[in-house]
This record gives sequence, structure tokens and C-alpha cells, in this order.
Amino acid sequence: MTLNLNPHSSPPLPSWQRVCSLADILPGLGVCALVDGRQIAVFHVAGQVYAVSNRDPFTGADVISRGLTGSYRDREAKERPKVASPLLKHAFDLETGQSLDHADMTLPTYPARVQEGEVWIGLVD
Repeated sequence: MTLNLNPHSSPPLPSWQRVCSLADILPGLGVCALVDGRQIAVFHVAGQVYAVSNRDPFTGADVISRGLTGSYRDREAKERPKVASPLLKHAFDLETGQSLDHADMTLPTYPARVQEGEVWIGLVD
């Protein structure tokens, strides 16, 4: 393992890959994309695009893209997007991947953007 001890260095830049057209994701729903061998759940919620791992950390099943989306209010009463796994209904914050049910569980998250109507996912190696 190599440690970068330079405090002025930047984090690695993501490698962006197109996954689909924004029109392919109905608002409020998700799709699964295979990006560089990883299953990534991509959601179009409240005009934003979010990308998280498709693997449910509680069951190990690749089902998060089929989860139910919604919102919740955080401790500061700010409304935030969430997805609930279709299997055991555990909910996750779509921005951070943090489980809303168990503080020690998270979904990996990925940078996502829309450019000229196309959805792009960023991967960092």
C-alpha cells in the first residue's frame, strides 16, 4: 500500500463512463448498470441522479436498483433522498449511502452527473 503524505495533493479524479440516457430512468425509479464489472444502482429522484452499489449489504443480493425511493428528514430537518431495499426494507441515504437503520452499514456511492441528457458514473480506482 502506498501512502501519499503530501497534504497539498488532490484526491484521484474519477474516470467517467456513460451508462444510459436520463430518459431511460423514470423519475422516482432506479436502473442497474454494469460499470467496469460493478453493479451500480442509478436513481433519478427529485430531478437529481444518484449512484450507489446495487448490492444490499444486509442480504448480499443485488437488488437495490429495484428499491422504493422516497425522502426523510435528517437531524437538521433537511429533506434528503433515500432508497429502501426491496427485500428487508432497510433504508439508505442516496447521497451518502448511510443506512438509516444501522449506523455501521453503508452502501458505496459513486459520483453521478447528467451531461447533454446522458447519465455518467465516475469510478475511482
